[in-house]
Amino acid sequence: MTGRRGPAATHGLILTTLLLVLAGATLLALLGLSIAAAWYWRDLPPLTKVTDYQPRQHLQVLTADGAEIAAFGSERRIFVPIAQMPPLLQDAVLAIEDTQFRDHPGISLKGLLRATLANLTGGLPQGASTITQQVARTFFLSTRRTPERKIKEALLSLQIERELGKNRILELYMNQIYLGQRAYGFGAAAQVYFGKPLAALNLAETAMLAGLPQNPIWANPVVNPERARRRQLLVLNRMKAIGRISTAEHEQAVARQLVLRDARSNGLHAEHVAEMARQLVVERFGEQAYTQGLRVVTSLRGADQQAAHAALRRAVMAHERKQPWRGPEDHEDLPADGTALDRGAAQ
Repeated sequence: MTGRRGPAATHGLILTTLLLVLAGATLLALLGLSIAAAWYWRDLPPLTKVTDYQPRQHLQVLTADGAEIAAFGSERRIFVPIAQMPPLLQDAVLAIEDTQFRDHPGISLKGLLRATLANLTGGLPQGASTITQQVARTFFLSTRRTPERKIKEALLSLQIERELGKNRILELYMNQIYLGQRAYGFGAAAQVYFGKPLAALNLAETAMLAGLPQNPIWANPVVNPERARRRQLLVLNRMKAIGRISTAEHEQAVARQLVLRDARSNGLHAEHVAEMARQLVVERFGEQAYTQGLRVVTSLRGADQQAAHAALRRAVMAHERKQPWRGPEDHEDLPADGTALDRGAAQ
């Protein structure tokens, strides 16, 4: 005679069944990933774009003392070698984007499995991208969230990690990624948002820039200052949590008021010189002038040019004030027929 199962036995059976189902689903997912990896491996592009990186850098026209007069090019980028990237900025980026960057092989197996299962089953889209995966996507793939893209992204990441060191991968990421306002890479972003080189950024400014890669449009401090502030605080909290900054440094950065560069406040008005320089460079180098990072240093000095422009403006305004008011009289021919004038206004 068979007795009834007790509550403990029933719960144990249910738990065992759930574990077996979970193990089976995991094995099936791993098997599916293995088959897909073998299928897509043959379609992967060569790694030339990252092994022989040629960053697109805009054309700059400068004064003799280094002030920028004008910039030309669709992508504003200032390449900064990883050795010159401030360690604080590197810490901030890794804290918010990929804490385990120095330790993983290019992918997070746990994150990849979770993202693949979610995409295959129609669940909520998952990210789980390491910095290496972001490099693979930026250089080789689209941003569409599909299982095929995620698998290719993972395979490319493994290849990139095999060919390049961690510092080189981080250098590619920090110079290539789009950060809003036509700024590509952190060197350009520091100039665009704060009018400073990277070495001059404080912790609060550094955290603000580090929060941009996830969504540079959504968290752009020029367009969405409140969202940018939330991302900045998240970066600072992560840096404190993993021990990259102290509590005192965290509090000082949170309290610091940021001053963004006013894009309209360029005090150097030498547009005619900038245009002459642009034409000469394009005549010599063609369209490559806008992508090779060429720098044209003129004989102008920033302070002298500002003083000359201010003096010219004062003289023009003073001359204008001495002139009689030039209203519409003697300058406009009005029709004799008032109805025609009314018809013109109506049109």
